[in-house]
Amino acid sequence: DGMNVLFIVVDDLRPVLGCYGDKLVRSPNIDQLASQSVVFSNAYAQQALCAPSRVSFLTGRRPDTTRLYDFYSYWRVHAGNYSTMPQYFKENGYMTLSVGKVFHPGVSSNFSDDYPYSWSIPPFHPSTERYENDKTCRGKDGKLYANLVCPVDVTEMPSGTLPDIQSTEEAIRLLKAMKTNKQKFFLAVGYHKPHIPLRYPQEFLKLYPLENITLAPDPWVPEKLPSVAYNPWMDLRQRDDVKALNASFPYGPLPDDFQRLIRQSYYAAVSYLDAQVGLLLNALDDVGLSNNTVVVFTADHGWSLGEHGEWAKYSNFDVATRVPLMFYVPGMTTSPARQGERVFPYLDPFSRTFGLVPQGQSKKAVELVSLFSTLAELAGLQVPPVCPETSFRVPLCTEGASIVRYFNASGDKVEKEMEDCGDTYRCINEEPVALSQYPRPSDTPQWNSDKPELKDIRVMGYSMRTIDYRYTVWVGFNPNNFSANFEDIHARELYLMETDPNQDYNIYNNTSHGGFL
Repeated sequence: DGMNVLFIVVDDLRPVLGCYGDKLVRSPNIDQLASQSVVFSNAYAQQALCAPSRVSFLTGRRPDTTRLYDFYSYWRVHAGNYSTMPQYFKENGYMTLSVGKVFHPGVSSNFSDDYPYSWSIPPFHPSTERYENDKTCRGKDGKLYANLVCPVDVTEMPSGTLPDIQSTEEAIRLLKAMKTNKQKFFLAVGYHKPHIPLRYPQEFLKLYPLENITLAPDPWVPEKLPSVAYNPWMDLRQRDDVKALNASFPYGPLPDDFQRLIRQSYYAAVSYLDAQVGLLLNALDDVGLSNNTVVVFTADHGWSLGEHGEWAKYSNFDVATRVPLMFYVPGMTTSPARQGERVFPYLDPFSRTFGLVPQGQSKKAVELVSLFSTLAELAGLQVPPVCPETSFRVPLCTEGASIVRYFNASGDKVEKEMEDCGDTYRCINEEPVALSQYPRPSDTPQWNSDKPELKDIRVMGYSMRTIDYRYTVWVGFNPNNFSANFEDIHARELYLMETDPNQDYNIYNNTSHGGFL
């Protein structure tokens, strides 16, 4: 009898979590999950944008195969009729359920979150999601604004709640129903925060006194950053509070005190999210399913908090592509709990909690595109085959090899077998590589640089991250036939992690690469 799966995906969450070594954040519930899980400290999204990243990891194909780099096409029509991870579980006898933001809503999931292909019942969306961008933030003058920084009194909100609170309640309701019906399930829960606007219950601000909040370690635009690599954070500029600051386009820095306010609210939103995750996992205990449910926790991509003078996602830097990734597998990452013993007691972020140490940490560079095959293997299903080089006509295959083989691998030693890599063309010295990419409409930042529509893409930045470096090459791209021209190089970046962990010093031009790049 296979394991259930609880798949938690968070919108725009970079790994600012206690279990990832962040000293400021209060994330006791996610840390408690990490203490029972194998935690990947080098996990990366394939594109730092919601829809392309989600379609990529839900189908197990890279953006060049889904052909989704924006929000405006449905892969089944536009690229190939690819099976999704929930569809595969559904076809293998699971009840598949979607709560909140799992697929990106709209065209890219056929206005239905890919129901009925992926889900057994129509996906749930919180009713208050529609107020997300309304003027619900009270300004100093008492008026309401559509701000970026938006701590709120939940009782004053429409229906007296917030979307993520509603999603948690619905997910708990479904867990109870699954328990009653003794139904094997794949439950995906998609949380909205810390996606902008940073709208969360105001009491979470108390955890982060402003005097404890610093700026990013590198809040300036790096001198050797190619202009094509920069993202001008247009979505922030459109919020009322940021608009009022009149920051110059595209590089104009935000005032230091406002940068602190954004960072403070991002952290507060993460603690609010942590409380929701805590309630959800506590409910898994309540219904007695912690012993036969795999729990995965991850995000669709990261979010810059002022590093390189950038905000939001939309880039190839670690701050935008790196995500938390952990797997709780009862009996594998932890010994099974004794009858009646709680695995996930709710931890109150407001009471002093102890730093919990992650169970196992893997430093391997891994990719979200591996989630499909990894979860299939953990649930005891047959692992989908590796895709051939061109797979538009192959409905079921994956471009990300399962990473279960790293679960017991001790930290840093390089495995010797070549098949560790899945497909050899991505293999360098048997060390895994994480690939990400980002499209641009031009070589210099303009109004649509963050989110170019397919027809406007002219340059594609392909980026590879190993433990030791990040190398990015920006090449000409033709959107009419989806082709990248590697002879037409617009810019390159090379960052060495050992001496430059924040990726501020592009050394591409002053190294002799030994013929490798």
